[in-house]
Amino acid sequence: MQNEILLILSLLITYSMVLALFAIFREQGLYLWTIIATIAANIEVLIVVTAFGMEMTLGNILFASTFLVTDILSELYGKKAAQTAVWMGIATSVSFILISQSWMLYLPNENDFAAPAIRTIFSNTPRLMLVGIAVYVIVQFFDVWAYHKWWEFTKRKFGGQENFLWLRNNGSTLASQLLNTVLFTWGAFSGTHSTQSLISIALSSYIIFIITSLADTPFVYLARYLHHKNS
Repeated sequence: MQNEILLILSLLITYSMVLALFAIFREQGLYLWTIIATIAANIEVLIVVTAFGMEMTLGNILFASTFLVTDILSELYGKKAAQTAVWMGIATSVSFILISQSWMLYLPNENDFAAPAIRTIFSNTPRLMLVGIAVYVIVQFFDVWAYHKWWEFTKRKFGGQENFLWLRNNGSTLASQLLNTVLFTWGAFSGTHSTQSLISIALSSYIIFIITSLADTPFVYLARYLHHKNS
């Protein structure tokens, strides 16, 4: 049960950190989290674990938190602010690729002990990061677009600016995460995992994304409450 407990704690802590940064730094705190999560998720995704009877990669919760960020930004600051977070994630990924790959050019000292491990970890980074950037661009901009389409629909059908937040939050994120799961799993891991493993990773990833998407809804409501309270 160790992995299961850690995943649950990771979900709660990660979303709480997003909310804490928002409470302290407002809009800038959400941009800061986008940078942190983008770097960490693309490293963490290299780790494959078994939890809840499924084979899965880590990084899903961190990546899911970026959807929480764009949904909060869309809700409180508009589409342009959410798109800014997406562009910041792209810039972070590109910068990290260039920085991490420059480490491989150095000849380690005879007393060095870290270089072999660094090379093992980051030798796969270009493919993962390039696939990650492409998928990130497609999925995140789709999520922002879908969020506002759902918002237009609920305002037109039911009236009210703030009604049905749960619907636009989950409707956009669940569709975006399905697209993300398919594109990233096959783009990043084809040729390195068997087809059976790819299917298993994709299914488990989407199940995790369903849970993370539903779990982030209270945090979007809390962010809106904090925003109104401090306005």
